[in-house]
Amino acid sequence: MPVTANKDTLLCMSMAARPGNFGVRFHNHLYEQLGLNFYYKAFAPTDLPAAVAGIRSLGIRGCGVSMPFKEACIALVDELDASATAIQSINTIVNTDGHLKAYNTDYIAVAQLLDRYKVPRTRFALRGSGGMAKAVVSAMRDAGFTDGLIIARNEQAGRALAQSCGLQWQAQLGDERPALLVNVTPLGMAGAQADELAFDETAIAAAETVFDVVATPADTPLIKTARRLGKRVISGDEVAAIQALEQFVLYTGVRPADEQYQQAAAFARG
Repeated sequence: MPVTANKDTLLCMSMAARPGNFGVRFHNHLYEQLGLNFYYKAFAPTDLPAAVAGIRSLGIRGCGVSMPFKEACIALVDELDASATAIQSINTIVNTDGHLKAYNTDYIAVAQLLDRYKVPRTRFALRGSGGMAKAVVSAMRDAGFTDGLIIARNEQAGRALAQSCGLQWQAQLGDERPALLVNVTPLGMAGAQADELAFDETAIAAAETVFDVVATPADTPLIKTARRLGKRVISGDEVAAIQALEQFVLYTGVRPADEQYQQAAAFARG
């Protein structure tokens, strides 16, 4: 809690099936550095409608939304920003006097990283079909990635996502060897699936770029294998930092200086 916590302290939170500390450390570090009377806490809700109702009734200023709640929350808010409407997936809720407006800052983060790393517009395979996958593939499509596969065991969701972006769907990667591999599933995330590779080593060896959106841990089995094989790597903690910055701005109305942002991201990773 901030040292000066009082009745006017504004609370922000996040909801995830497996909460991590990145957002907690990132936001609270910036609140302290900038002298803002805010506090941030992560939760793993067991009753999503009740949790969102609590955001409204308790005056929670902002809420980050992570797997698996990015689509289920849509029906529980009052308004969607254009960033969320286009994707039909949300990762941020802002509460203004009881009015809940939802955004998607994941899209912004992915678009920035594709540009920063100058990823060639080559054939790709993206594994996943949930809310985060929608944000990632939409950002890729808008950045000019038009030749790709959606790899998903859920055929209905996989086909729907592929068709929405003019792509193909497959249940498994098979013999495909695309130059860009993107993981948007919990595989490699801390927990029961922490040791699982999202793509096999043969596919990783044939790729040029590997992008894993899993943020905790930053060095997933996929990222470790890709680095060992000398591939261009984009990690999930980079996505987490950029999208958290955009959330911070939405919650507080304050945009930190780049140095302050970099310090907060480094602190969050530590």
